[in-house]
Amino acid sequence: MTWKVYLSGEIHTPWREELENAVKALGLPVTFYAPVTDHAASDDCGAKILGAEMNPFWHDRKGAGLNSIRTQTLLAQADIVVVKFGDKYRQWNAAFEAGIASCLGKPLIVIHPDEFQHALKEVDSAAHAVTDDCSKVPRLLRYIIEGTLE
Repeated sequence: MTWKVYLSGEIHTPWREELENAVKALGLPVTFYAPVTDHAASDDCGAKILGAEMNPFWHDRKGAGLNSIRTQTLLAQADIVVVKFGDKYRQWNAAFEAGIASCLGKPLIVIHPDEFQHALKEVDSAAHAVTDDCSKVPRLLRYIIEGTLE
């Protein structure tokens, strides 16, 4: 079986690539999926494809609607969802995707700094594993997939 892992969350660090490389080095049968991580493309896709909007609300609404097709489809197909909250920006979209994953009954791994524990207590309570260290996720996946610690 090839496991489908959806990587949600912050887009300002290379955590996805680092995680993918670490999992590949372990030889785990995993395929990764993610939302569009090109910030400008994600923000402007609706207006560029469906037509420009003068009102910023409708500009954002078009983009959010288009992005949600990808996000909802990939979340529904995922075997595991990993959500990383970075410290640079608030990731409302990551919290929303964690909620969708939880409602879909998807196993959820959450990564965030310790100082976010209170703010993310509801997200953490829905998670199956919570860590402050992204480098622990490959080991979590190895245990989940192979049932081995080392």
